[in-house]
Amino acid sequence: MDLEEVETVAVLGAGTMGHGIAEVAALAGFDVALRDIKEEFVRAGHERIEASLSELAERDEVTTDEADAALDRIEPVVEMEAAVSDADAVIESVPEKRDVKRNVYREVGQYLGEEAILTTNTSALSVTELSEVIERPEDFCGMHFFNPPVRMQLVEVTPGAYTHDGTVETVMALARAMGKTPMRISRDEPGFVVNRVVAPLLNEAAWLVHDGVASAEEVDATARYGIGLPSGVLRLADDIGLDVLADVLGYLHEEFGPAYEPCPLLAEHVEAGDLGEKTGAGFYGYDEEGRPSSEISSDAIREDVERRLLAVMANETAKLVGADVASPTEIDEALMLGAGFPEGPGTLADRAGLTSLYETLAERQADAPRYAPAEALVERAGAGENFHNDFSETDSESFSDLSIEIVDRVGHVTLDRPHRRNTITRDLLDELVEAVETLEDDPEVRAILLTGAGEGAFSAGADVQRIAGDADAIDGVELARKGQRAFASLEKCDMPVVAGIGGDCFGGGMELAAAADLRVAAHDAELGQTEHEFGLLPGWGGTQRLPDLIGESRATEVILTAARYDAETMATYGFVNEVVDGDDVTERALDVARDLSAGPPIAQRYTKRAIRAGRQSREAGLEVEAHAFGQLLNTEDIVEGVAAYLGDHEPTFEGK
Repeated sequence: MDLEEVETVAVLGAGTMGHGIAEVAALAGFDVALRDIKEEFVRAGHERIEASLSELAERDEVTTDEADAALDRIEPVVEMEAAVSDADAVIESVPEKRDVKRNVYREVGQYLGEEAILTTNTSALSVTELSEVIERPEDFCGMHFFNPPVRMQLVEVTPGAYTHDGTVETVMALARAMGKTPMRISRDEPGFVVNRVVAPLLNEAAWLVHDGVASAEEVDATARYGIGLPSGVLRLADDIGLDVLADVLGYLHEEFGPAYEPCPLLAEHVEAGDLGEKTGAGFYGYDEEGRPSSEISSDAIREDVERRLLAVMANETAKLVGADVASPTEIDEALMLGAGFPEGPGTLADRAGLTSLYETLAERQADAPRYAPAEALVERAGAGENFHNDFSETDSESFSDLSIEIVDRVGHVTLDRPHRRNTITRDLLDELVEAVETLEDDPEVRAILLTGAGEGAFSAGADVQRIAGDADAIDGVELARKGQRAFASLEKCDMPVVAGIGGDCFGGGMELAAAADLRVAAHDAELGQTEHEFGLLPGWGGTQRLPDLIGESRATEVILTAARYDAETMATYGFVNEVVDGDDVTERALDVARDLSAGPPIAQRYTKRAIRAGRQSREAGLEVEAHAFGQLLNTEDIVEGVAAYLGDHEPTFEGK
């Protein structure tokens, strides 16, 4: 069956995943039969879909008409025959129990059309084993969505040993039609890709608490603020459901042996009925709205915990690579799309140092089988290799919070903390100074470009939690001076500096952008000096540079209101030089930097110096300007410039 023939989709199971998959299918225009074993289950799932669609409409992600139309396409049913007899594609999403799923397939087989395809939303079970009770296993395939389906982009498509290629292509196309990014898993390995990394990671987190190595709060603080995962790992376990996690780990333990032994703490929670957010208690307590009873503090980061969590992820990544399940790049993409990781486990491991993580495992190998290093990890670490060939350990050792790339005489500096929206720490300020000095010393570099990693932010400002958390250790006045010196290094740099602003540009991030010479912003960028929201003021030069750029009255407005402004407004104020489409901001900013890199270096240097001097006094600025003008008359660059003008060609300035 081709995608063009798929009009009706049956979703079996109206629970957490099932009702979400049904919503996604209906929004994509398919007629949907939502089936569960009891009327009350189907009704509850349908009500959750209705509430979700209403929220999407309230946030203007869909129109009210689109939400109503999607709901109208969903038919709640209890009888299996009514659900699947007219379905072109069936997506099974019942509990993660092998026997339960197989019994469902036996019943489905009594009514399923001859051309229809059957898929399973299993997150870990072998697709091949599940298909062995089906009359047409060639039309059976894994189609694993992630929670919540309406938000998460990834769908793992896993063929079993008997699945026809045509079935796989149809399932891939169906996922795309639903607005998802399908990833074909090369081998039907238990856990596929995402859960083969996530489940052992959560298990290790539980073992750390069980063994008294760290508290739940310390583990989650380390995962969130140290590694940069979107939420604490134990908080994630609560969200998934501790019963679901225990089932997945139990299956992996059965298939792969003692390295995947579930932590006894999980069993204790499950036996007590504390399954996580859905029951109001797990590793944390939750209120009726599902909000955790306690916050994760950034003060509780533990370096030893971070090494163990990273080492476990690196080991699982190596196992998948060694078994030819997926490449490091595919694994990284899967974890970013399916689990919300800001960076994939391969990149995180490379950043931490693969050899170092291997040593962490080797040191603990005698303690438990789960620490036994994978053969592929041993080989890579022994050869001094990383998961990604283009990852430079030298760069990693020099800079951890930013990266440098030289492109066409432009030194591209990227704030590289996407997991924290590129917020600025003391370490980043130090690295920024070092990066500017490095680029200034490179004769091939003639301009600097500043951008932020990821899509969410240029920089959301100072990392207030980190900075406020250890404010007693370093005097606040010195912290302000450190930031002022770091940003001044850009201002005082003899080369032109361009900032490419995408996403959020708040607080210290806006102060950083103000230290650039030119600013290119995306249409969807938001900018603001938001320090007053925290009871602070711009402390890294913002009270001085902003009035110079947009005038005292406007600067006072921007700072005192702590308001957010769109890029077009900041362009009218004079802060942003150019506004472009969001997808084009980095490339356009790079083009501007390239153009500037072709300019006359000596004239650019003296121009920046004259402007800076003029901020002190008009007389000083005019004096620097006059001396600079006189010196430029005696350079080779002016000869080249005149010759190019007369010859009607582009000049080649050498800075002589």
